[in-house]
Amino acid sequence: MGRVVITHSTYVEGLIPWLKGLSEEKNIQTITPAVIRRVKGHCPELRLRITTPIKGGFKLVARLGSSAQEVFVVTKLDEASLLKRLNHSRPGVQKR
Repeated sequence: MGRVVITHSTYVEGLIPWLKGLSEEKNIQTITPAVIRRVKGHCPELRLRITTPIKGGFKLVARLGSSAQEVFVVTKLDEASLLKRLNHSRPGVQKR
């Protein structure tokens, strides 16, 4: 089981429960939420998408409303496996 690094005082609403669910994957070592920015456009519901491969994992972006927060995931998973795990760890999704 991985760990979620909690270092900031603010996070995109609903992000931490989603990341905690994701951290239950055995091939994920560390999840670190980072910088929050105001962005153009509006995202009515929380979305988490993979944007860039990084050394040892991937950079993700969480979007809600007019905020975007970077999230760094250190993992052995490939992009397709991580995407599948993201979809299954989303809060409110029935796990099978």
